[in-house]
Amino acid sequence: MSTLHFSALGPEASGSPFWNRMTETMSRERLDALHLKRLQALVHYAYENTVFYRRKFDACGLKPEDIRTLEDFKRKVPLTDKSEFIGLQQERPPYGDTQALPLDLVSHHAETSGTTGVPLAIPYSMADTVRYGESWVYGFWALGIRPSDTMYFAFNWGNFAGFWSAYWGARRLGCRIISGGGQDTKGHIQAIMRMRPTVLLSTPTFALRMAAVAQEMGVDLANGPIKFTFHAGEPGPTALPGMRERIESSWGAKSGELLGIAEIDAMAPGCPIGNGVHVNEMNVFSWSMDPQTREEVDEGATGENIVTSYANTAQPLLNYRTHDIVRRRSSCPCGRSWTKFEGSVLGRTDFMVTVRGTNVYQTAVENILSEVPGVSMHYELVLSHEDGNDTMTVRFEPDPSLPSDRHSQVAREAGERIHQALHVRLNVVPVEPGSLPRFDLKTRRIVDQRPKELRRALDR
Repeated sequence: MSTLHFSALGPEASGSPFWNRMTETMSRERLDALHLKRLQALVHYAYENTVFYRRKFDACGLKPEDIRTLEDFKRKVPLTDKSEFIGLQQERPPYGDTQALPLDLVSHHAETSGTTGVPLAIPYSMADTVRYGESWVYGFWALGIRPSDTMYFAFNWGNFAGFWSAYWGARRLGCRIISGGGQDTKGHIQAIMRMRPTVLLSTPTFALRMAAVAQEMGVDLANGPIKFTFHAGEPGPTALPGMRERIESSWGAKSGELLGIAEIDAMAPGCPIGNGVHVNEMNVFSWSMDPQTREEVDEGATGENIVTSYANTAQPLLNYRTHDIVRRRSSCPCGRSWTKFEGSVLGRTDFMVTVRGTNVYQTAVENILSEVPGVSMHYELVLSHEDGNDTMTVRFEPDPSLPSDRHSQVAREAGERIHQALHVRLNVVPVEPGSLPRFDLKTRRIVDQRPKELRRALDR
């Protein structure tokens, strides 16, 4: 039924790389004109319906009618931050002063994963869930996933917003859905081999963990039913080419991902030709700034991604600081006109350390480690503060098949590769295989051991 429906009413052809060719290839002039109209309407909506934005605008003397250009929006609308929203929610639960709709119009409650602090509560209207789900479909479709596919969700169904929105996307596309529920890793593998889904939905590191456990069980996933794996929640196939190769070879499948921010949107599907993601400009307006000066940076320069979501009518988010460091490009050979982030997220302002004058970002180190033979997917980056300077130590588990007398050699090679690429020397230390923690959702790579008064506020 779904296949017939989409062949008649869906994208122009099942082989098209575009879910919506008109919007994905729209000219920059038309995109910017559309953004301005939508931002002007959103500013009025937020001011008229939330105590938070009315107070914030009044404090700086801003009226909604003052926004006449995109530059006005970027310069005049105050920046907002997750910490503000969390503080207000703690004072007046569940949603604080940012709630823009009556509670009886909130159809779904979710939360951020809370890996960097206190979870943020997120209200969604029914319209929000539909629009949010659509964002996943752009990435599904570009990878080759179609309504005839069956998706297996390999995670527990809690309040975490990320994969609930993936479920909305699967429903929007028309796929059959299988929930892995609360099964352990072996249970997921057995269910996949028994039920024969064609798509795996999981975090990328959990896909690799499942592959390792399947090998121990004697299960050949590479010749199994999975044709596609799709990921979110942490740096994956787009940001880390070495991880893509591991996932695709382990599962015998094509691997894709998107960049999402739970409270914003599944905002950037992976580029079909790789090396980055495209901002879904139907749901998000974004620009980049220098996190120190708060001035906009030019195309090609790194800066903090500032976003405004059109997909959150219940809790509007305007000029919202993501703390994600990105490099923006305005064109891409894949044919999409939507802004591209090269390499997806390059790092975070709160997970950046300056080692002997060099800025070192988490993702840059991860990218290098993923390509070093003998380094497994299990590693962590330990931040500390010594002699007035931040330091980063890499602790990794060697591949189980690697003889113990070669562990130090692999550590030296990883250190040399980091030095050659980043021009800084980091301490790289092998640890006992199996000693680092395992996670089913987001893998926590950062261990921050800096003194509390020196830490960057993770939820600012």
